[in-house]
Amino acid sequence: MIKDYMYSKRYAKRTIEAYLFWIAGYIRFNNMQHPSSMGDTQVELYLNHLVNSKNAAQGTQAQALNALSFLYKEIIKKPLSLSLNFVKSERPRKLPVVLTQTEVSTLFKHCVAKHYLACALLYGSGMRLMEVLRLRVQDIDFDYSCIRIWDGKGGKNRVVTLAEELTPQLRTQIQLVNGYLQLDLKNPLYCGVYMPHLLRKKYPNHNKQLGWQYLFPSYKLSIDPQSKQLRRHHIDEKQLQRAVKKAAFDAHINKHVTPHTLRHSFATHLLQSGADIRTVQAQLGHSDVRTTQIIPAVLN
Repeated sequence: MIKDYMYSKRYAKRTIEAYLFWIAGYIRFNNMQHPSSMGDTQVELYLNHLVNSKNAAQGTQAQALNALSFLYKEIIKKPLSLSLNFVKSERPRKLPVVLTQTEVSTLFKHCVAKHYLACALLYGSGMRLMEVLRLRVQDIDFDYSCIRIWDGKGGKNRVVTLAEELTPQLRTQIQLVNGYLQLDLKNPLYCGVYMPHLLRKKYPNHNKQLGWQYLFPSYKLSIDPQSKQLRRHHIDEKQLQRAVKKAAFDAHINKHVTPHTLRHSFATHLLQSGADIRTVQAQLGHSDVRTTQIIPAVLN
């Protein structure tokens, strides 16, 4: 029921999975009681438990609170109090891991060919993992050497720079996408790529046009869990996470390297080259410059 409701309200798949995880944890913590028989007190106890027993970070506790607030407001129709009294996590925020430019170069030499371009965009444009995976062909602007990111974190749009050395590979990738599309169009069951709700209504036939196809498409068709229609989605984020981890291992880089490490490294190297903090903030899509200011701490 909750899952179907969230899909109907066009919540992201990752958000749905996270909210269901925290709601299930809350129910188990309260000995399988139905949430409708509980309320503020039980929620406060659960949030305290996450900090006192699980040593949850601020972001983790906040996500759990958001999930339970959604549950009581949207599903049970009994919103939680705005003045909940619980222990807030004071676990310090970790400083980001950053690679040197030499380490970045070495890592890319060990990156498998099929994932090289996506990894290069993580570093070359400072995008988040899901921002790269959700790119559509038409988001790449070769004329102005930029990439348009739609509905990023917090629902924000922005434009980021495109490293010109990636242009040939991007054109080759688009040819690959077109090859997949031509094959898909011959399949009578193919229903076109997923499109956001409003655009789906405004442009009902655009889901089979090249510009709307994912830049990094999955290698096989699959059933859309929301519409139950046959589509070609983008590759799973775990593929890129594993590719980065393996490249770092093969390159003998003794740091905890993830796709987000490439984003942090991009920002750090941009600052080292003389860019001002506001420029980096805009490139990364941070709402608050204080988030960006965490990065210079790595340089000190």
